[in-house]
Amino acid sequence: MRLIDWSSLDAAGRREALARPARRNDAQVTNGVRAIFEDVQARGGAAVTEWSLKLDGAAPRRIAITDQGVADARAALPPAATRALKIAAENVRIFHQATRPEDSDWVETRPGVRSRIAWRPLGSAGLYVPGGTAPLFSSLLMLAIPAEVAGVGRRVAVTPPSKDGRPHPAMIVAAAEAGLEDLWLIGGAQAIAALTFGATFDDGEIEPVAKLFGPGNAWVAEAKKQAAALPGGPAVDMPAGPSELLVIADRDADVVAAAADLLSQAEHDADAQVVLVSESRGLIDGVLEEIELQLETLPRADIARAALAEGRVIRVKTIAEACEVSNLYGPEHLAIQTLDADQWVPRINAAGAVFVGPFAAETLGDYAAGPSHVLPTDGAARTVGGITTASFMTSMSVQCVTAAGAAALAPVAAQLARMEGLEAHARAADLRSGQ
Repeated sequence: MRLIDWSSLDAAGRREALARPARRNDAQVTNGVRAIFEDVQARGGAAVTEWSLKLDGAAPRRIAITDQGVADARAALPPAATRALKIAAENVRIFHQATRPEDSDWVETRPGVRSRIAWRPLGSAGLYVPGGTAPLFSSLLMLAIPAEVAGVGRRVAVTPPSKDGRPHPAMIVAAAEAGLEDLWLIGGAQAIAALTFGATFDDGEIEPVAKLFGPGNAWVAEAKKQAAALPGGPAVDMPAGPSELLVIADRDADVVAAAADLLSQAEHDADAQVVLVSESRGLIDGVLEEIELQLETLPRADIARAALAEGRVIRVKTIAEACEVSNLYGPEHLAIQTLDADQWVPRINAAGAVFVGPFAAETLGDYAAGPSHVLPTDGAARTVGGITTASFMTSMSVQCVTAAGAAALAPVAAQLARMEGLEAHARAADLRSGQ
């Protein structure tokens, strides 16, 4: 990890210090995704199949979530695993049911003029669940359950196939817990293309979806970006690429816990980025030493080391300055491991999720606390939030006007319309004025 003294940097140096890994913006990725999209748009399912065989070694496959299939999947897992999945699913559902947007009360801005906000679920949603080197069944829960609570009409879940071409049993159980009817084994940019353009296969059809959701590697993130740029293309939830974690730690923080949290994100992907910010050189040295000790027994140490090569250790003068650094970076995950950690939360205005205090391990949020772990990356937390039930809904204003309300308001609207040179607008208002 690169050690940086924040106070010694000018504005350009600070921007460079907080830059994401350059390979996330690789032209090869951009051009490769464009080629896949053009092919799938032209040839549909046949193109998706060819790219899947070439990149993942397996053709797309639809897995029906049947009672027998779920029973077999449960039997293949230890009882503790199925219990953990059930508890996690319950917590995710409880949180999102409690935070589901409801229609607002009527607001009367003038006598006889009432308006409200009404919420409606999306007609369809494409849910991308990362697989690759590890089956992230937790992401399936974090996407499919909020979509279910929102009332989305059609949920299409896709995930890369495992090396043997079969779904992990936990993925089947998670799909059942989320109430899905099926699961498609397709990964990468070709899966996003299938959700964007639609694709027909021997065992079923994927129809185009209204909005794309889910995290992924640089290829998936680029595919979502290109899909959203298409005329009439699907909306996207947010930039949700390789994982990020920024840890603010003071001199009293637990170096073992801080190191463990940083490694928990570094092991995700070589493109992941972790950042440690502290006012204490002693804490910094202790965390770096502990990272090396923990790496010795980490199964995914090679991946973690690749990510750590893009990591940053930033020394600041105060924890208040550490909060400023975090806001400039806009991390996907932010862990505050300081004395009286909750006092610093009001200073944070750009983070996908904030984990407060020594016991709030980011891993708890990843799996079982309740809020979705699908969060904005690449600094997008400065302007957008993570997945909520509202992400799977749209809002619209509903306006009701009585004759008396129109008589009072129409002259105002007509006056303003004529000031803008829009006479037809003004005449439409005049018709309601009662004059």
